[in-house]
Amino acid sequence: MFRHQKELQFEVKVDRPDPMLARQVQEVLGGQFGEMTVMMQYLFQGFNCRGEEKYKDMLMDIGTEEIGHVEMLCSLISQLLDGASPEDQAEAAKDPATAAIMGGINPQHLLVSGLGGLPTNSNGVPWNGSYIVASGNLLADMRSNLHAESQGRLQVARLYHMTKDEGVRATFRKMLARDRYHQYQWMAAISELEEKNGVVVPASFPPEAEMESQSEAYEFWNLSEGEESSDGPWATGSAPDGTGEFVYVAKPVPKGQIPNPKIPGAELHHDLDGKAVLK
Repeated sequence: MFRHQKELQFEVKVDRPDPMLARQVQEVLGGQFGEMTVMMQYLFQGFNCRGEEKYKDMLMDIGTEEIGHVEMLCSLISQLLDGASPEDQAEAAKDPATAAIMGGINPQHLLVSGLGGLPTNSNGVPWNGSYIVASGNLLADMRSNLHAESQGRLQVARLYHMTKDEGVRATFRKMLARDRYHQYQWMAAISELEEKNGVVVPASFPPEAEMESQSEAYEFWNLSEGEESSDGPWATGSAPDGTGEFVYVAKPVPKGQIPNPKIPGAELHHDLDGKAVLK
């Protein structure tokens, strides 16, 4: 059960309207790594979570918080659009650089949402359910969550430096702080799960089950010019799970055969067999 409260999680206010910034903020609302994505990702992981209740509870806690963040950003966009009009868009387009980069303010804010936030990114591309990861494997999902929070916080930090509006910046600072804490949460959960089951996903398919392919798990193949990639713990030393030692292969050679596929039937009209004529 969800219950909406009228108060926002944190205060949202702007010093002055800025339709151009409203368009940019759309990215952290409805973009690939925006608040809509993490909201849906955590909630679907929580809805489908089986097993230890503490992980489900954690997912639902953070996912529900992200619903509040979506509402905060909608409020921020609405305030940035206060008083916007078609004339504002025409005015913005007078600056050639602005017109080239931004194409003026987002016309959908005028035509579609009536000066409100949209489930789209900064270019008006609709939010997509394929952005979310909910695999049913807790470690795989938690790593995806850390990635999502890392990318989302990065984008908010970039937005922070694109405005001098102290009211907007105050909202961004709250979001940056919460995104930092969420990274701490996912890192803690990842560490706990790795300690329980190991660092490789899925733990239920152990290295020894790979049988004759064991060596392929520890070789670093140098497949680009130069050998600078040899200088790192990914190329030398022990694997994180202690099951083997890394080997740097400076000049790898193919281990497989040259494919020799059969020519398909002439009814596919592939023209690979010049003699084949269908009547």
